[in-house]
Amino acid sequence: MDLRKLKTLIDLVAESDIAELEVTEGESKVRIVKSSAMPQNQMVMMQPQGMQAHYQPAAPAAAPAAVVVAAEPTGYVVKSPMVGTFYRSSAPGSAAYVEVGATVKEGDTLCIIEAMKLLNEIDSDKAGVVTQILVENGQPVEFGQPLFVIG
Repeated sequence: MDLRKLKTLIDLVAESDIAELEVTEGESKVRIVKSSAMPQNQMVMMQPQGMQAHYQPAAPAAAPAAVVVAAEPTGYVVKSPMVGTFYRSSAPGSAAYVEVGATVKEGDTLCIIEAMKLLNEIDSDKAGVVTQILVENGQPVEFGQPLFVIG
C-alpha cells in the first residue's frame, strides 16, 4: 500500500466517528486506531440520572477577599501512627480516655485507632495537659494526622 493511500485513510479515520479501521490489500494489512483524548486508565464518574436535575454548577468565584489561615496549634501535637478509625473510648458508651484539660503523663492511653479489625491503643509520648482534641469520635484518620495537642 502506498503512502498516499495510507495518509488518506488516516485522514478519513480522524475526521469520522469511527474508532478504528482495518484494511487488507493483497498481502498488506493496515490497522488504524483513533486515539482518544482520554487516557486508557482514566475512570469517568457519571452522575445518577436523579442527580442531574438538581446539579447547579457553581458560579465562578471572584478573587478571594481574604484568605483564612488555620492557626497552628501551640504545644506538642500527637499524630496518628496509622490509618484507621479514631475512638476516644474503649467501648461505645464508655468514658473517654482523656478530655480537654486532662493531665496526662508519658505512656497514658489517649485513644484507640481501629485498623483492619485490630484495636491499637495510642499512648501519650509526652507529659502535660490535653489542650485540644482534633478528631471526632468514630472518624477515619490518616497516617500523620494530628489527633491531640498537649500543652
